[in-house]
Amino acid sequence: MKKIAFIFIFVTLAVAISAQTHTRIYKEHVRTLRVAREFLLLEDQVPLHISFDEMSHDVHMYTYTVRMLNSDLMSNEYLQGFTTCDIVDYAHSINTTREYTHYWFDFPNADMRLTKSGQYRLTIYEDGNPDDKVAEIDFCVVEPLVKIAANVRANTDIEFNGRYQQLDIDVNTAALNVRDPKELRIVVTQNNRTDNAVELTQPTFFEPARQRYVNNKSLIFEGGNEYHHFDAFSTYYAGTGIDRVYHELGDYNVLLFTDEVSQGQYIHHFDADGIYKINAEHAYDDDIEAEYMWVHWTLAVDKPWLDGAVYIGGDLFQNERSMRNRMQYDPDAKVYWFTSLVKQGGYDYQYWFSGKGTQNKTTTQRVDGSYWQTENEYAVYVFWRPFGARYDRLVGVQILH
Repeated sequence: MKKIAFIFIFVTLAVAISAQTHTRIYKEHVRTLRVAREFLLLEDQVPLHISFDEMSHDVHMYTYTVRMLNSDLMSNEYLQGFTTCDIVDYAHSINTTREYTHYWFDFPNADMRLTKSGQYRLTIYEDGNPDDKVAEIDFCVVEPLVKIAANVRANTDIEFNGRYQQLDIDVNTAALNVRDPKELRIVVTQNNRTDNAVELTQPTFFEPARQRYVNNKSLIFEGGNEYHHFDAFSTYYAGTGIDRVYHELGDYNVLLFTDEVSQGQYIHHFDADGIYKINAEHAYDDDIEAEYMWVHWTLAVDKPWLDGAVYIGGDLFQNERSMRNRMQYDPDAKVYWFTSLVKQGGYDYQYWFSGKGTQNKTTTQRVDGSYWQTENEYAVYVFWRPFGARYDRLVGVQILH
């Protein structure tokens, strides 16, 4: 019954926890950095719950600090209370094959509170040394002053019902005194990714209380395909997407079914747009009882692609590309392969191809194709910096599912 209930919870997470935060991990021994909230409202700062695991039972001294991005303000102009706080809450893993310590804290809190809307970066570091960064979390604080109407269409300015989706955005600025259209900065993300995020400073049409961004080719995104999914809830049974689970050399291993290149017809299935949920069978507290398991991905390809590299994309790897999620090619088995230590739970992932010379952008077309029907989550952020202001206020956020 727990497995069935979990599948339902995981599908609805896309609505409940739209991951409008961006995380980065800098230490190999730190894993599963999570932020269990969308964003903060300036007037009602229900806190972000932040947690991560350190892969030992040693107790480490972690501290965090927060700074405002896109701002010329001093910290005392946007931060109330202390400028740093120690992470004091932790618990050791219980009855797990691999030992780890789970750390957590809420932000904002009684010691540290924000007074301005905008974009922020929370940095976690070790032993009181700000240069010894462990992780970073980018998040936003919103003061909802504008109304945003946005829609996604398949009839794009480059093709009709094909590989792409295009956004049209209408921002009602009646509550603001916008004199120059360039006072507004629009940022759009797809599934919380950064490689294909779009930033606009010039609307298509400007009116005294309205700015419209329509028929803008910058707002065309690959539709991509629905995410792959596996459910490693058990150390005994193979869940969704898993060929087998086995114990070897002191560790649990999860062998996923081999994926194949499928540039064919779009087939709909429910996914969670790249997020994951920690979940362990028979666990009272998933945070400290879930096992860490070696997960093995394979992608069948007859010959390696010499014009770029393949990565496993999704929140599992912070939606970034590095050697931490880059696949290798095995010419004997004729597969791309990748292995990573992953905490028990349900995970979405995609295959991202990054061609040489394409800078930051990736594509799903090489492996899974791209389709206008794909259900994606888009986030529209509206920043406002009037003439003479010293920081970008975040005056609106709209999430499209």
